[in-house]
Amino acid sequence: MAYDLAAIEKLLPLPPATLHILIALADADRHGYAIIQDVESRTGGELRLGAGTLYRTIQRLLEQGLITESRKRPAPAHDDPRRRYYRITPMGRAAARAETRRLVNLVNLAHARGLDPEVA
Repeated sequence: MAYDLAAIEKLLPLPPATLHILIALADADRHGYAIIQDVESRTGGELRLGAGTLYRTIQRLLEQGLITESRKRPAPAHDDPRRRYYRITPMGRAAARAETRRLVNLVNLAHARGLDPEVA
């Protein structure tokens, strides 16, 4: 384990954009526009990250060590050399898991108090 659990706890709760970006990177390295597309697709269009929000958040995640710029690139025929690809780090994965646990616990508390979501 190359990260400090106390440092991860200090990051919680993660802002929604941060968690969505980490989720987008959990299964594949992606460039910025691919992250935007993944988040929009996964949320059924309910969350659309703007370029400003995306790149400010990416910069913060890089500084916090939650993601890194990936050196691995697709075949040149399928790539634009201007794109930067990002990868989740072990610390980023741990932070996403910690936030997921926090949210599950919160939902369980709400459920125990009868605050189940209404179905339309």
